[in-house]
Amino acid sequence: MAAELEGVARESITGLVLAGGQGRRMGGLDKGLQLCAGEPLVAHALRRLRPQVGALAISANRHLAEYARFGLPVWPDAQRDFRGPLAGVLAALGACETPWLAVVPCDSPRLPPDLVPRLAQAAQAAGRPAAVACTVEAGLWLRQPVFCLLSRELCGPLEAFLARGEQKVGYWLREQGAVEARFDDAEAFCNVNTLADLSDLSRLADLAERGAPPSGTVGG
Repeated sequence: MAAELEGVARESITGLVLAGGQGRRMGGLDKGLQLCAGEPLVAHALRRLRPQVGALAISANRHLAEYARFGLPVWPDAQRDFRGPLAGVLAALGACETPWLAVVPCDSPRLPPDLVPRLAQAAQAAGRPAAVACTVEAGLWLRQPVFCLLSRELCGPLEAFLARGEQKVGYWLREQGAVEARFDDAEAFCNVNTLADLSDLSRLADLAERGAPPSGTVGG
């Protein structure tokens, strides 16, 4: 059932930073706690998200005390067997006290400063309970499924989806009829997968802070 939308105010949205993965491509390191330009990746995501939402929380399954030092609720998955990002989203939908939940990953420190309001505008205009960010890259229209806005009403449908053994975020969003919000800056959604990516991004951030021209790009 579509959410009743009378306007999606910032105060009605909880922002969730997903940091509950296993970090396999980083050798099992807790990705959200790895330093980028002197700060944990999760701190970058929180700083970008904070002005866009009324409340913040972190989804984590390891090092809960370290995440708690950010002074925010830390919500682990109900089952600690790493069932993917949707398990973290389900826990958050059940725990948040606002009608809406904005979801972002911990490993995209340059996420758009207007991500949430644009997702909210798209959901409101379409009368949908979910909105997802999209970019155009090399002429292809690409969804960014872990950058999304969800109505709390979707807690039940998500629980049923996971009970079927499904885990794919994009597939579930399609089932819910998520509306797309286009973002032209694809670089804002680039994520850090490996320690090499992290090193490159930290170097570029340091150059930008000192006003020096970069000599390369992440992954290049």
